Amino acid sequence: MGFKTIPIGHENFKRIIDENHYYIDKTLMIKDLIDNNCAVNLFTRPRRFGKTLNMSMLRYFFENTDEDNSYLFKNLNISKAGDKYLSHMGQYPVISISLKSMKQNNFKNSFANFKYILSDEFSNHKEIIENKKIDTADREKFISILEEKADDTVYLNALKVLSKCLESAYEKRVIILIDEYDVPLESAYFNGYYDEMVNLIRSVFESALKTNDSIEFAVLTGCLRISKESIFTGLNNFDVYPITENAFSQYFGFTEDEVKQAVEFYNLEKYFPKIKQWYNGYKFGSTEIYNPWSVLKYLQSALNNDTARPEPYWSNTSSNDIIRQIIFEGDENIKYKIEELINGGHVTAPIYEDITYRNVKINSDYIWSFLLFTGYLKPIDFFKNEHHITCFKGVIPNIEISTIYRSTIMQWFEEKLNSTPRNELFDALLNEDTETIEDTLSDWLDETISYYDSKENYYHGFLTGMLTGFKGYTVKSNRESGDGRPDILIMERKKHLVAIIIEIKVADRFPHLSSKCDEALLQINEKRYDAELIEDGFKKIIKYGISFNGKACMVKKEI
Repeated sequence: MGFKTIPIGHENFKRIIDENHYYIDKTLMIKDLIDNNCAVNLFTRPRRFGKTLNMSMLRYFFENTDEDNSYLFKNLNISKAGDKYLSHMGQYPVISISLKSMKQNNFKNSFANFKYILSDEFSNHKEIIENKKIDTADREKFISILEEKADDTVYLNALKVLSKCLESAYEKRVIILIDEYDVPLESAYFNGYYDEMVNLIRSVFESALKTNDSIEFAVLTGCLRISKESIFTGLNNFDVYPITENAFSQYFGFTEDEVKQAVEFYNLEKYFPKIKQWYNGYKFGSTEIYNPWSVLKYLQSALNNDTARPEPYWSNTSSNDIIRQIIFEGDENIKYKIEELINGGHVTAPIYEDITYRNVKINSDYIWSFLLFTGYLKPIDFFKNEHHITCFKGVIPNIEISTIYRSTIMQWFEEKLNSTPRNELFDALLNEDTETIEDTLSDWLDETISYYDSKENYYHGFLTGMLTGFKGYTVKSNRESGDGRPDILIMERKKHLVAIIIEIKVADRFPHLSSKCDEALLQINEKRYDAELIEDGFKKIIKYGISFNGKACMVKKEI
């Protein structure tokens, strides 16, 4: 079979096959689409789960071109499906556009980008301009859109115009492929022009998908089904395949068998357990799914480095704005639920399959459905509530997604530190006011989304962040002193007037807070953490033992 390169960032099906990249065969999706016989098919999946590559595969299979592309499918699963399906190969004019580049900061730029997308696709079919079967008025519209000179209203019907022209030229109805249809809606939501974008997308889709007699069938992909704004209103033959459905569940993302085949192909079987921990955990219908982007990135890293460690690759490619919004703006209940998730718990909520970006608001159950459909939650159970509404129990899918939550929380915490006065805490430490220290830390912990699986490391980082940045003082963490490394040292820089030693302990139960403080103070003295400070001439050394249990803390100082 020979070595095959890993196709990082390649979403063009023909290029993957021609350049001998490794390809996980999803071509039986073609068979299921033909059998399904639905006019409009919408597949909703998280970002980077193979939607664009599948759309490219569909185009190369169905499109009637001068170039024979049948060789691309020669050794793939669809080639064994029978003449019923192979008879459709290369038989249709195909319109294929992606809206993912319409991620602009205002409507004007987004609409300008839409014009370019249409012009580019019209250019792919410009050979039909002189075809005598095309109506003169449609030909004029075709040329004006191609040259980006049409009136704005003409672009609303552009896909229908192109469909009519192609059907006339080829005497065959058209297949329309629209990839990442909801990206412009997401961008519009976060940039303040949502209503304008909804009106644009609604008009385009109504013309192309509802009142278009030239269409054979259409396939759309996105993260969400956006129907409450009536984008898909009136479509009589319209099927949606969200992650909760079994149909087509194996065609987006990698199944476990496909991941095992990949690691065996590259002789990287030893990395499979880590791949499973980090990148598995998604569930589409009843199918367990791995994140394809992250799996491929990790395999590439492992090929180049025998000691490669998993990383949160998906966090660098997927929009995490909604996670940021939840954590930065969420009320106490939202933050409590996020904290439960991060600490290994679950959230239960109704499923709203036709959610919109507008109704994904803080303090709303819609947010949990949004996280489910965009890949930040995994359903582990479905049930009906007392109102007979379908609900789900969701957990964080894997380590990779957990790190996204945590990194966002740390960013939020750092911004909160920079915007909130912390002088009271620092003054209390210098004044040996243990009661104020306790109250201040408890208040901060109560407001902060916490995760406790790292135990002392979490509280260590929390407290270090609280105490860093005060003028005239240096904060050292785990600096060697005496016979060990105290958790935190605070030192006045100029005159060495005062230094503070803090040792942190975690209590497994609230009643044990006091004894843990005593243990921390004993450790400070037994390991002579003050030895270096004494040598450096500090005139006053204050020693604190601080213990934590959940969001409770206790502070003791050496008397």
